[in-house]
Amino acid sequence: MSSTEREVSPPAERNKQAILEVLQRVLPASGLVLEIGSGTGQHVAHFAAALPGLTFQPAEYDKARHRSIAAWTEGLANVRPPIAFDLTQYPWPITAADAIFCANVIHISPWEATLGLMRGAGELLGPNSVLVTYGPYRREGAHTAPSNEAFDADLRSRDPRWGVRDMEEVVAVAKRAGLHLEETIPMPANNFILLLRKR
Repeated sequence: MSSTEREVSPPAERNKQAILEVLQRVLPASGLVLEIGSGTGQHVAHFAAALPGLTFQPAEYDKARHRSIAAWTEGLANVRPPIAFDLTQYPWPITAADAIFCANVIHISPWEATLGLMRGAGELLGPNSVLVTYGPYRREGAHTAPSNEAFDADLRSRDPRWGVRDMEEVVAVAKRAGLHLEETIPMPANNFILLLRKR
């Protein structure tokens, strides 16, 4: 696989280390991590190289990006080939995972995808396992920064089903699936990580 097939997302390049520092603290020492919304593959390549005790399963709905994911992860023995699946369609094509990481999916997809993510994670994860989400959120109905408000407007202009979600609503949906908010972690560029643990 040629390195020229690697797509590059500047935001992913900027935020990958900050996210890794959280994952190093909250992920298990070993097991399988399902990454939903692998995008270009930059994140999973960075995380897998730094966390050799874990096996990563990248997943990306857009099959056109699978070549980029494969190019970024070439040579990493702890990364499986990427898979594609629709969060709203059950059963998912993976039957078990020890943790799930999902970045920049909740706001760039219909609300039904978030409902599917929480339901699927609740079914897939075992007790005490974590779902880690990353991205922008509104808090108590308000944007946390003018840049997020502009981003939200741009998303909705591209697809009215998209948009920056209310954190409290996402947490409520997760709770109904047996996933409880353990920690809200502010991240650079007005993003947040939600650490949701299965009980």
